[in-house]
Amino acid sequence: MTRTLRIGGAAGFWGDTPEGALQVANAGVDVIIFDYLAEVTMAILARARSKNPELGYATDFVDPVMIQLLPQVCGRGLKVVANAGGMNPRACRDAVLGVAEKLGLSPRVAIVTGDDLIDRTAELAAMGLHEIDKGTPFPDKPWSVNAYLGALPIAKALAAGADIVITGRCVDSALVLGPLIAEFGWSAGDYDRLAAGSLAGHVIECGCQATGGNFSDWQEVPGWENMGFPIAECAADGSFVVTKPEGTGGLVTPLSVGEQVVYEIGDPGRYILPDVVCDFTEVRLETAGPDRVLVTGARGRAPTPDYKVSTTFLDGYRSTAMFTLVGPDAVGKAKRVGEAIIARTRRLMTDQNFGDYRRTSIKLLGSEHQYGDHANPALAASREIVLRLDVHHDVRDALAIFAREIAPAGLAMAPGRCGLFGGRPRVTPIVGHRAFLVPKTALTISIDIAMQRTEIYVPAGEPLDAAPGIPAEPPGTDSVRTKKGRLYDIACARSGDKGDNVNIGVIAREPAFAPLIRLGLTPERVRDYFGDLVRGTVRRFELPGMNAFNFVLTEALDGGGTSSLRNDTQGKSFAQMLLDIEIEVPESIPSAPRKDI
Repeated sequence: MTRTLRIGGAAGFWGDTPEGALQVANAGVDVIIFDYLAEVTMAILARARSKNPELGYATDFVDPVMIQLLPQVCGRGLKVVANAGGMNPRACRDAVLGVAEKLGLSPRVAIVTGDDLIDRTAELAAMGLHEIDKGTPFPDKPWSVNAYLGALPIAKALAAGADIVITGRCVDSALVLGPLIAEFGWSAGDYDRLAAGSLAGHVIECGCQATGGNFSDWQEVPGWENMGFPIAECAADGSFVVTKPEGTGGLVTPLSVGEQVVYEIGDPGRYILPDVVCDFTEVRLETAGPDRVLVTGARGRAPTPDYKVSTTFLDGYRSTAMFTLVGPDAVGKAKRVGEAIIARTRRLMTDQNFGDYRRTSIKLLGSEHQYGDHANPALAASREIVLRLDVHHDVRDALAIFAREIAPAGLAMAPGRCGLFGGRPRVTPIVGHRAFLVPKTALTISIDIAMQRTEIYVPAGEPLDAAPGIPAEPPGTDSVRTKKGRLYDIACARSGDKGDNVNIGVIAREPAFAPLIRLGLTPERVRDYFGDLVRGTVRRFELPGMNAFNFVLTEALDGGGTSSLRNDTQGKSFAQMLLDIEIEVPESIPSAPRKDI
């Protein structure tokens, strides 16, 4: 079989630019996928549906996206797969059919159901489930309860003739793997191909992050004003080429694609998905032409017996205030102002019997506050600082006191205050998140095409086998003369979040640099470098095929998502911080000049 299936990734989150849809469609792709969902997004959609039963889905997908794409769907056979259904796939389908009717078009739209378990809350609670990482119990009053489904239902819907497949919660990579299963007839036991298709999905589901967005070498990326969205040209053997539409901005190289490969993964040898357990350790990236990278080497084995089930719930309330302080000793002024506001509002709340804050956070943005002991000491003398205060309380009305007292501090405390961002702070719910494992056999998964519902068989899976032994480390580079430099001199990196954990993928710029990274960047050193930001452990995994390393930092985000009071709630800054760590580099490498201030 020589056919190549070209799949375009046109959205990496709910709120991504709608420009990607027509961009990749006009590039002649066969399938377009849209990834809209995150844990917080599910909670937002659940609240929207509770207020209006016709909502609870990604409305942008209908207008303007599908209005733009429907002529090509019905005209040339373009397929569309999206998790835009969120908490309400049926309403999303009906909205798409409604706009299609107005355009005089009749696409076949399928929906995948079975992920939404909110009506089974009591049953799940009775199972005695405990959170995957921290062992906390199932929440009492969840806002949303959704299983991460796999690719088989999507594949079945496409094989049954669907033009558009709308899902609720599923793993992001399933949006790509489903069309590949349908096109190439891969079986549920073709584990290596399923892993390769999952990797294709993992690479393109975050939109422009695969084509130079958020790339460490951002200076080399042209055309940010017209970034190209990713296209995966997939072959039946599982190999694929990553590229982008001609004439668009961005950059597709082994390093820019590699950063996306290592993004938001844990153990690269045991990357668990509903359809397959992936092994990315021997993945290889090769230049296949201008803005073209060939990806090979993914392997897989049998999936596990469980679905990951994500729950969200109300976990109290938060409020955030930000303003600028200018003048001599701005850092000292900002610190004192922050402490005084917290002390004052704590006293006022206690007087009204609200009790104390659950958590408070004072941040001095512009002083490298996040760097802790590694902050540039010269910035302590900055004459312009942004003070950010974040507070968390169980009672909404208690935080109304905090919000009220921010403005009066402008007359009663330090001079030089200006720029109160957003006026009086808002009080907003904190969306807590917990993840559990539920047996696949406990769920009923269905597809619905033309109002005809069909249950889908999903293999039960197998218990995860023992972790593979740690391979012997390759020899070092004793013959290489070295000097002190920065990690950035010999590597690029990207970081992201999984709940309260952060992963940092580090890729050697040349194979010869990998031993230096291995020796100089130990888990203990990474843990020490991030100081108080990381409360748990740090583990290091290797991807020899890419000369890469993946560090998993646990309990690193103050709860993660909207639970976190950090300035960086999703771990996006960790890689950039780590790239500045001092490490041994070859003497032959010219170090980039530092620009600390």
